[in-house]
Amino acid sequence: MTAPPLDALLTAAGEASAVAGAPDDPATPERAARALWATLAEPGDGVAGALVAALGAAESYRRVFVAQDGRAASDAGIAPAELRAGTARWIPRLGEHALARTLVGASRCHARLLTPDSEHWPAGADDLGAHAPLCVWVRGRVPRFDAAQGAVAVVGARAATAYGEHVAGELAAGIAESGALVVSGGAYGIDGAAHRGALAVRGSTVAVLAGGADTLYPRGHTDLLERILRDGGALVSEVPCGTAPTRWRFLARNRLIAAFSAATVVVEAGARSGSLNTAGHAASIGRPLGAVPGPVTSAASIGCHRLLRDYDARCVTSAAEALELIGRGEPEPLDLGEWTGDRTRLRDALSRTTFREPGQVAARSGMAISEVEALLGALLLEGAVEHGAAGWRLRSG
Repeated sequence: MTAPPLDALLTAAGEASAVAGAPDDPATPERAARALWATLAEPGDGVAGALVAALGAAESYRRVFVAQDGRAASDAGIAPAELRAGTARWIPRLGEHALARTLVGASRCHARLLTPDSEHWPAGADDLGAHAPLCVWVRGRVPRFDAAQGAVAVVGARAATAYGEHVAGELAAGIAESGALVVSGGAYGIDGAAHRGALAVRGSTVAVLAGGADTLYPRGHTDLLERILRDGGALVSEVPCGTAPTRWRFLARNRLIAAFSAATVVVEAGARSGSLNTAGHAASIGRPLGAVPGPVTSAASIGCHRLLRDYDARCVTSAAEALELIGRGEPEPLDLGEWTGDRTRLRDALSRTTFREPGQVAARSGMAISEVEALLGALLLEGAVEHGAAGWRLRSG
């Protein structure tokens, strides 16, 4: 098959865009070519990704489809057999109206095209290398995935328990209140609870979809996804509008949730939960990983416990601990002063009613008089003891 030149596709796309209203001027050659590649290749196609990274989107299209230049494979660092197999996958989707359909579908739902040269491109996606998205489509307010705002993925099982949904909502609300972005997948269970938690405090949240940005799926979350758009959030997808969500695309979508976020927290996950796939992607690209513990008898928490035991996940029990994963805040110190150490011995040796001399306190506590006097001075400053002519005693109340 001889493919139409890119300028012919751009002409057709321009005419279609003029009718439907092109989003964010996507008909520049390189940006349009990326949109075209995303139409031809499935998410995460490493062969397409390698070609575009090495040659550019427009030039790789020309060399692969128009010139049919076999040297494109070696120039992109891939085997000729990989290029032949890739071309066989892409050709069935190629036609003179392929780009036009993509742009018209986007403009109809007011989806904006982001490419790596866009101001708000999620730079973390580049960590996926050849499997990075070729472009993304955004409906709603274009999110800031930058380090200044921070983004935390909150994910977990669709078949969540009441405990899991409650914890997910509380975590997301606290994360959003701090000004960080809550990222999830819009699915039932933990994802939905995370989005609702962020929205409840008027925070920012993004749903990364497995289908097109115009496809509100699952249908039972239509109201939630529309609320995300209405309340200043965003729906993001790497596949063209009109693309149906499939099991494969859900798994491929998970790598974007991990890459768009500075850290990932898994709230509940069964032994085969798709959220473990997200956790795997996060770990593979060096993102901090957290997991929420659940009851040891709960099948819905088996995956979280495995992440904690075998995969170096951090135990997360609060929004503050989730924010620690992205370098915000410090862990609260665990106060053991009331339960162990010299202060406890000293308190046990004092009375609330009777004043005692330092020597008496030292004898009762088994400490040196100098140690007793030093600790008594510190406790006096804290208001824990009082001093009189007859010695020292614990302050009442």
